Amino acid sequence: MVQMFYLSRIEHTFRVPPSLLNLPIEEAIKGELEKLFLDKVIADLGLCVSVYDIKSIEGGFIFPSDGAATYTVVFRLIMFRPFVGEIIAAKVKESNATGLRLSIGFFDDIYIPAHLFPKPSSFKPDPNKKDKGTWEWEYDEEPYIIDGIDEIKFRVHNVSYPPIPIEQPKEAKPFAPMVITVSSSPESHNLIGICCNFLDLIPVSLKAYLGTLKA
Repeated sequence: MVQMFYLSRIEHTFRVPPSLLNLPIEEAIKGELEKLFLDKVIADLGLCVSVYDIKSIEGGFIFPSDGAATYTVVFRLIMFRPFVGEIIAAKVKESNATGLRLSIGFFDDIYIPAHLFPKPSSFKPDPNKKDKGTWEWEYDEEPYIIDGIDEIKFRVHNVSYPPIPIEQPKEAKPFAPMVITVSSSPESHNLIGICCNFLDLIPVSLKAYLGTLKA
């Protein structure tokens, strides 16, 4: 089973606008659920990648002076939430002296801080790009350049959900509601190297996970 994806059962009460009431009710509600949750982070649950199914729909009340119908819905979401210790693969998105920022295509807030790199590793500044450069890992007296061309495998060190800042400086990076801190796994040298094409990995992983689910 692909452990980085989970089903989360949620109950939520919300309004369905009058413009959608001509649709089949489940279709209208699923569309509203996708607007509310798809690509959103729910603290302690993870990133919503899909509305899996709707278990029950109750209500449909239209309150005075309000043309929308209010429903209470129980549904399940597919959430991306890797567990601590899990090994997954990604590509380098950013590289600087503090470490690496990684991307798995649909999620970019994955970081390997410098102190979690395998030893010995060193940072090579790029003279043409301010605060940028590449990391190099030496294994068995062979240098491995971590440059974003090949994928790297990493071990999840921590998953956190930072509180929303009241104020954020203009020069600050966009707020990330979920941050995954990882370390390069020390078990074997091919944890930094060529893996399968990640554009293929994600849908295959998700399909493998969906195949394990039961309604």
